[in-house]
Amino acid sequence: MSAPIRRLLLAGLAVIAFATTAHAQGRGPVGESGIDGFGDDGQLYQDQNGALYVRRNGRYLPYTGRADIVRPAPATPAAPPAASLDVNPTVPARPGAVPPAEGLSPLEAAKARAVLRAPDNEPIDYAKAYGPVTDDVYPVQPFNYKKMNPAFLRQEIAYHGPYEPGTIIVDPRAHQLTLVQENGRARRYGVGVGKQGFAWSGNATVNSKQAWPDWYPPKEMIARSPKLASEVDKLQSGLGVAGGLRNPLGARAMYLWQGNKDTLFRIHGTLEPFSIGKSVSSGCIRMINQDAIDLFSRVNVGSKVVVLN
Repeated sequence: MSAPIRRLLLAGLAVIAFATTAHAQGRGPVGESGIDGFGDDGQLYQDQNGALYVRRNGRYLPYTGRADIVRPAPATPAAPPAASLDVNPTVPARPGAVPPAEGLSPLEAAKARAVLRAPDNEPIDYAKAYGPVTDDVYPVQPFNYKKMNPAFLRQEIAYHGPYEPGTIIVDPRAHQLTLVQENGRARRYGVGVGKQGFAWSGNATVNSKQAWPDWYPPKEMIARSPKLASEVDKLQSGLGVAGGLRNPLGARAMYLWQGNKDTLFRIHGTLEPFSIGKSVSSGCIRMINQDAIDLFSRVNVGSKVVVLN
């Protein structure tokens, strides 16, 4: 492994989205019940020396375009296995950033800004928290939170459990996800989880993050569904659905790995917000888009994820 690539892997990097501008036109949203996304190529990484790399087919290749993004590496990164991007989950991710300059398309630049969105730490106002998002890559429609069971709405709670700040805890039975924070506090969200036969438990790591990610359904799923076969397009990493308003992964996705292996499970937004609180997915953990955006901005690449049994 070359020295620059090794520095990249040891730097404890955050990820910015770098995706194709392809977007299918004239189609409705892809039906989501029971299906979730795979694939995380096309991401742009920056090491502690400012060098840029793009991920292609599991490899990190030098990127020669321009992206003026200030993204300092954590002060005390953990030393991960050579093929992973694990970092110290206790290091807060609150980097400042300037908008990307020339060299990125408008869509790529917007995705980079979306990834760097700073979290809002004000008391939760549901009308604001679930209101329309108009300054993102794509507009997010308001969510009628008044029709949702309050147990599945975003909450600030006390936390005195065993997990350190930065840890994500998923309780499939309660259909809740908890992000442990500092000072005995936590942020809790309602989630949809895997239906019978697709549920899973154990520990994982947030290996990467993407705003408005592409979705690559397995070939077997495409072969089984003529409707899905008519919806996919040829993208940079195979047949899939480009990130956008018709994509089952929604506004944000966090990709879960165990060691050096992709679990193929994601924490992501959804086209079906009223599936939150239910067991309907193919194992992925789905969130209301506004909640996925909020969680995404608070979670580091390398954060520990614990899925209870």
